Amino acid sequence: MDGLRHRFEHFLEQRNLATEALRALEAKTGVDKRYLATGAATLLSLYLLFGFGASLLCNVIGFVYPAYASIKAIESPSKEDDTVWLTYWVVYGLFGLAEFFSDLLLSWFPFYYAGKCAFLLFCMVPGPWNGAHMLYHRAIRPLFLKHHEAVDSVVRDLGGRALDVAVGITRDVLQTLARGRALVTPAAALGAEPQASVTQPQKDK
Repeated sequence: MDGLRHRFEHFLEQRNLATEALRALEAKTGVDKRYLATGAATLLSLYLLFGFGASLLCNVIGFVYPAYASIKAIESPSKEDDTVWLTYWVVYGLFGLAEFFSDLLLSWFPFYYAGKCAFLLFCMVPGPWNGAHMLYHRAIRPLFLKHHEAVDSVVRDLGGRALDVAVGITRDVLQTLARGRALVTPAAALGAEPQASVTQPQKDK
């Protein structure tokens, strides 16, 4: 319990969008930011359990702040924060893929969105207890190192086939356009001959 409280207080001492908002509220209200953070977390949990639009709120939490932090990481000279948020997006993408096949079943559970939100917050929390970092190094990275050569081979094969199909479609389209132009040109020439025969007697006059 002391370790969890220590990590919570360490998070509040860092500088990010959430902690800056807490500091501003602390300065205006005079309430300690630890109590403000605890109250906000409690209200968020209750809303995710009983409120309307919990799915939308959960997706906003999992996307908006990480997107903002990712833009800041891109603009910063350090590459360490780039790795942090790239790792998060890898985990977020795989989680979204798994959720696509299980959402219809799991969304009926009363604590589903609260658990999902807690998982996403766990994946973006800074420090050594970052969930995305732990999942990547303990599960995703070993699987990637084991199978990435086979995946690269399949991707190259599919890319070559897609290129062949695109070349074939382009060739067929160009041939069709060429045949259409060849049919239109003689018809235009035949349409011009009567005009020439009509205008010729006027030249003789």
